[in-house]
Amino acid sequence: MSQKPTTGDHLGRLRRQSSLTQEQLAERSGISVEVIRKLEQGARRSARMDTLHALARALGVPTSALLGDTSEAAARAEPDHRPLSLAEIRRAVAPVRGLNGGALAVPAAEPPSLGVLRGHLHAVDRAYQTNDYARALADMPGLLLNVRAAVDLADDEPAACALLARTLHLTGNLLIQLRAGDLAQTAFADALDAARRSGDQVIGATVIKGTCWLLLRQGRIAEAAELAVATADEVEPKFSRATADELAAWGWLTTVAAAAYARDNQPDQAADLIAAAASAAVRIGERQPMEGHLIMVSGFTPGKVQMQRAENAAVAGDPSRVLELSALVPPGPTPVGSSWQRHRLDVAWAHAERREFSEATGVLLELRGMAPAWLRHQRYARNIVQSIAEQRRRAMSTELAELASLMGCGA
Repeated sequence: MSQKPTTGDHLGRLRRQSSLTQEQLAERSGISVEVIRKLEQGARRSARMDTLHALARALGVPTSALLGDTSEAAARAEPDHRPLSLAEIRRAVAPVRGLNGGALAVPAAEPPSLGVLRGHLHAVDRAYQTNDYARALADMPGLLLNVRAAVDLADDEPAACALLARTLHLTGNLLIQLRAGDLAQTAFADALDAARRSGDQVIGATVIKGTCWLLLRQGRIAEAAELAVATADEVEPKFSRATADELAAWGWLTTVAAAAYARDNQPDQAADLIAAAASAAVRIGERQPMEGHLIMVSGFTPGKVQMQRAENAAVAGDPSRVLELSALVPPGPTPVGSSWQRHRLDVAWAHAERREFSEATGVLLELRGMAPAWLRHQRYARNIVQSIAEQRRRAMSTELAELASLMGCGA
């Protein structure tokens, strides 16, 4: 898909059309020439709304004329990226509706076929799993609007609703990573409704898993455990004849339930659920889920279960156990990138707790090289960097200082 113009692109074009230098625009608007220069050069991809108002007044244009693609700003977690950087995806997730119930934001032309839209979804899913949040955030709004339109026009409503459920599920996952939890909750609620209309219980179960992940992020631990266990009981497959899809969906639910019980200081229940999840992963073996599912479905493996064991040990505050369990995790990264990266943060935490600061910093540098956008959004990583900086007796190394800067630490 073609690159969309940014706010800086629009600003530079409109400034040149007005025959103004950057210095003249700064004088007219009261905005520093440094901010204008950084916006136009792309060093900054976002600005506060009051800044855009001032620039628009100076240029004699509507403020909306300056609004451009800010997906890169959201992916990089720039200080001023909210709320404008999420405006496009917000319009797609929570469209404004008129008196007759129709959405105001609709595609300009008839949407592509379901097959083409599935291909677009898989492309966005790959971008998400490889930590290219800027690309995923830029492409998702148009895809979601087209899929919504396709549902209204579809001859095969269950298939169209299944596609919509998966698209909204991936949208919710992306929004969680970008710390837009309330918007993610809207996406998951609509995804679950679409999954019900599709009649596909596997899709519904995976959406519930995403919802439980969000509940854990919100500190709603008991609700996450209750929802995950209740859904797992409802969809529990017969192992002797279950498909890989069914086993994976059930396995993800039992895994997130184990994560919730671990956080609720109920380690025995967590251990029982992990054992059940491991059985499902072993039963899947080398079988692959049916085509069409998000990458996460095929990413439920014995390695993922082992990562959850290590995570639960970190939650229990046992760094030595984390490193012991981590040694049994297959080398990564894995297809579900965020799972592997989250596990590596547990390893970094364990090293830091054992005052093995060089090893902890090494893991964090590995993650910085692999997934800088993801890392910047992780409060867990920020806490680890802060802990290392505070415990070291010597001055911070250049590498640790760079990590602290990336994470926005005050150290």
